[in-house]
Amino acid sequence: MRRIKSVAAATALAALLASTAASAETLKFAFQGTLNQLDPYSLNETFTLGMLGNAYEGLTRRGANLEIEPALAESWEIVEPNRWRFHLRKGVKFHNGNDFTAEDVVFSAERLRAEGSDLKTRLGADVKVEIVDDHTVDFVLPGPNPILHYEWDTWYIMDKEWTEANNAVKVTSASDTNPNHAALHANGTGPFRIDTHEAGVKTVYSKYDGWWDKPTHNLDTVEFTPIASDATRIAALLSGELDMVYPVPVQDIKRVEDNDGTRALTGPELRTIFLGMDQRRDELLHSSVKGKNPFQDRRVRLAFYQAIDMEAIKDKVMRGLSTPSALMISPFLFSRADEFKRYPYDPEASKKLLAEAGYPDGFSVGMDCPNDRYVNDEAICQTVAAFLARVGVKVDLNAQPKAKYFAKVLASGGYDTSFYLLGWTPSSFDSWNVLANIEGCRDDAGNGGQFNLGGYCNPEVDKLAARILEENDPEKRDDLIAEAFRLTIGDVSHIPLHQQGLAWGVSDKVDVVQRADNQFLFRSVQKH
Repeated sequence: MRRIKSVAAATALAALLASTAASAETLKFAFQGTLNQLDPYSLNETFTLGMLGNAYEGLTRRGANLEIEPALAESWEIVEPNRWRFHLRKGVKFHNGNDFTAEDVVFSAERLRAEGSDLKTRLGADVKVEIVDDHTVDFVLPGPNPILHYEWDTWYIMDKEWTEANNAVKVTSASDTNPNHAALHANGTGPFRIDTHEAGVKTVYSKYDGWWDKPTHNLDTVEFTPIASDATRIAALLSGELDMVYPVPVQDIKRVEDNDGTRALTGPELRTIFLGMDQRRDELLHSSVKGKNPFQDRRVRLAFYQAIDMEAIKDKVMRGLSTPSALMISPFLFSRADEFKRYPYDPEASKKLLAEAGYPDGFSVGMDCPNDRYVNDEAICQTVAAFLARVGVKVDLNAQPKAKYFAKVLASGGYDTSFYLLGWTPSSFDSWNVLANIEGCRDDAGNGGQFNLGGYCNPEVDKLAARILEENDPEKRDDLIAEAFRLTIGDVSHIPLHQQGLAWGVSDKVDVVQRADNQFLFRSVQKH
């Protein structure tokens, strides 16, 4: 009798397991670049932060339309003009079972602003973080700041106990070749755990059953594999080997659309692609010009600007999937963007400017460019080099994978660049972010405008940025922003190129949310 019951139970168990296996959903996807370090403070890059945002969470998060939502903080209030109080969600567990408390927030704030962090600007160095009780934290500011929490969806909270126990308190910077435990393992509170991670090769996630929120996805496992080759990536989607890939090269969008079982999702992205020039050093690191820095002359910067035909890049390189930009921010994020126009494409004016600046025969300069980060990034750099060659400037292009590129050009690499291409989505979706991070004066260590790789500096812009940060009146704030942008454009601080378009390839068996910030979050994916 026992044996019969035992057989019946085994049969029932087998049926249950078979049913579970049949209903288990695995999402397989690829991106053109790699996921290297898992330390959430190592690299301020949209793809990396998006991938880590499936395992880690901030006090806030962004919804499908990029609206701010409660996350690890269930509510917040301004209790005094310069004191914000955040009420933390109770009962939240990290993936290893540890409780989430106010101590983790204070610890994360300290680590965020520590040496090696690429996300220091998420929280001002002069902001004090105070514990009120186990689930209440105060942020004490030196002055008013209406956008304090606008960037906190990608300031991920770490487990103090786990980080200390694994000797991972020190941030592994983007240039550090000796990663610690937090760079290779993750312990967040998010909807997915990271089960295995082979840096630059493959990362496997699994559903976290202890997540505090109600899942709107039906995934059990997610497998990410980087595929640099456009042809290989698209072929894997069309064959059904992968459920989702991005970006889809602009020339392959129709092919994905016409294929039975796949579709292309396209839309505007908030990212601005631009060129920057080293204006801080008295002599460029990578140039034929010795004893001085040609980029310290506005005429040279404007000559580079006017040598580049953006309509040709839009038509030939981007196949129409871009919008040439006059500003360093998307027009979707600044209501008065239409007041600003690009300097006209004029190679003859460019040659004249170079001659006036003392370079009638041009000069040579090194250019740094990623080849697996932005849409057609290397092709854009090659095209820019060709346009500059027509006015006598020889560009020595150094295009390399983003891990090597960022390790070289960021603060952790000593800002080792003379001329570069970069993309920027302001994480606050606000102009102040651009003025502070990209246009703000900095020192050699990166204090100030940390991502102002070329070291452009106009103290008047810094003063305006400080006023913008504290201004609550929207109209007055926009006036100040417009004034600041007029100064940076007049200075030719950078060369804005365009806002690139989004293009994802997706199986018809998968429903995803395509956000304008190009973050791919698994929590809203349905596979059927």
